Amino acid sequence: MLNTWVVTPTCLPLVLRRCHTCASERFRANGKFRVNANHKLLDAWLLVLCTVCGDTAKLTVLERVHVRSVRPELLDRMHDNAPGLAAELLQDPVVRRRNHIALDWDGAWRLDTGGPDHPDGEVLDVSVRFAARIPVRPVRLISEGCGLSRAEAGRLIADGKLVSAVRLSRKLSGDFTFMLKR
Repeated sequence: MLNTWVVTPTCLPLVLRRCHTCASERFRANGKFRVNANHKLLDAWLLVLCTVCGDTAKLTVLERVHVRSVRPELLDRMHDNAPGLAAELLQDPVVRRRNHIALDWDGAWRLDTGGPDHPDGEVLDVSVRFAARIPVRPVRLISEGCGLSRAEAGRLIADGKLVSAVRLSRKLSGDFTFMLKR
């Protein structure tokens, strides 16, 4: 029987970027946008706040874009400060590359196993889905979902009792499956 586990975000991740005021490296996105029009050209930013001093920084979303080329529903969502839009934009690789930022997902996600915390049985066949692009080591997910220590999960991999088509020791942000033989 195939079990499905889901890695879901619980809040917006922290933005890793240096603060110009206090030299902190963490910003919190609160879902607020600023849109500025200069004649027929639009600029739009996602506002983020420094976690130490509270200084505001702007992450460029749109830069000198003709107003007719922006989808009206996107513009409405920016004017409404939609938190879902902030989550979408933070995960967009183009926005992250343009603003030279990275995301810190520590404490911003949870693993839903959909059943007992520590499943019993001879063979456990699991499909892990990601609701968002959250980079996590599969060994961490497996140890958390099965109630194992990471060292014990590492021994199971070495013994061939924990197998997967993907490398379990590096971070993943995409769906994968694994099988645990006890």
